[in-house]
Parts: sequence; structure tokens; C-alpha cells
Amino acid sequence: MNAVQSAVNSSSDIFAAINAQAKAGATNASSDSEDVQNRFLKLLVTQLKNQDPLNPLDNAAVTTQISQISTVAGIENLNATMQTLLSNFNDSQSMQAAGLIGKSVLVPGSRLVLGDGETSGGANLAGPADKVTLTILDAAGKVVQSQNLGARDAGSFSFTWDGKTDAGATAPPGNYSFTIAAVRGSETVAAETMQLGTVSALVRDKGAFQLELAGQGRVDFNKVQQIF
Repeated sequence: MNAVQSAVNSSSDIFAAINAQAKAGATNASSDSEDVQNRFLKLLVTQLKNQDPLNPLDNAAVTTQISQISTVAGIENLNATMQTLLSNFNDSQSMQAAGLIGKSVLVPGSRLVLGDGETSGGANLAGPADKVTLTILDAAGKVVQSQNLGARDAGSFSFTWDGKTDAGATAPPGNYSFTIAAVRGSETVAAETMQLGTVSALVRDKGAFQLELAGQGRVDFNKVQQIF
């Protein structure tokens, strides 16, 4: 009888190992799932055939084992459903992103490109501010113009620079940068600078979509704060 009980214990140990392996590999293909379930059923039948008549398998234990393998199958089905939803989401996102080609967007950054006229930028405030100050710098880091943008609500907003210096002269075309300082009373409000770019292409990289901005490189689709 000890030999029979040993076989039963060994079978239980093997089942536990298979079940653990199945849970760890819940993202495998359905064929792997069927293989695990077949092995489980064979081991369960072996347990029932070789159980000790004087000490049969507990019904609760058998029920627990069956529910465990069902849980593994359920996890695999859930994973397959999530993969389908993710694929549909990516397709929807690609359609939305494609509609941005040729449009201007606000994305994180502090770059201003001045041509023969005015240029625009923006910022994202963590909270409402009583006063927002815009400072525009040239390539050497020298202040070109500083202006008060007034009070602003929390969230993103855009501004336009007319290309003039503090002295009223016209700044030469080229690359500039800017900073945003915001306060509410005596407290500083966190402000993230946002640069304006024109979407020239849609690029898929590692399962995610990026926007190619003319002259500025790529930016993640979910980084877009405002569309013009």
C-alpha cells in the first residue's frame, strides 16, 4: 500500500509542477494550453486509479485541482481577448494619428523656429496661475524678449511671439528657445514648456505610433497636448 500511496503522492507533486508551469506560461499559444490540460487529465485519472482505498482522495482536493486548471484556461482566454482589444486599439490609434498629417501640434519641448514673421509655442500648467511670464532666448542663451502672459487656468495653452525683441527690433530668423515661469500668489506653479510642430509623417515603432515633426524629429502620439 505504501508503494501505491507513494505513486499517488508523486502524481500530485507532478500535477502541482505542471499547474505552476501552466500559470507561468499563461500567454502561450492555445495548443500549449490543450497539451497542459491533457497532461493534467491523465495525471488526475492516474491519481484516481491508484488511490488508497482506505484513504481515498478528498473530494475538495479533486475539486480544487480541477478549478485550478480551469483558472489557467480562463487566464489564457482573457489574455487572448486582451490581445485582440489591444490590436483594435492600435488600429484605431493609427487612423487618428494619420489624420494629423499636415496639422500643427503642441508637444513637450522648448524650441521656437522664427521665420519671416511670427512663431508660436505653448505651456502646460499644473494648476491655475495669477501670472505667467514668457522669456525668449537666442541660441547663445541671451534674453531676446520677456513678456507677461497674464493669468492662466490649469492645463495647456498657446502663445504667439511676433518676432520682436524687448527693444522693438525684429529678431533675425533662426532657432530660439523659451522658458515659462508661473506663480499663484507667492507659490510657484509647475509649468512644462510645449513647442509647436507640423506633423509630416506617421511612424510605427515597437508597437506604438510616433509622429514625425518637420525639422524636430519624432514624438510619441500620446504626448500631443493640442492640435491646430
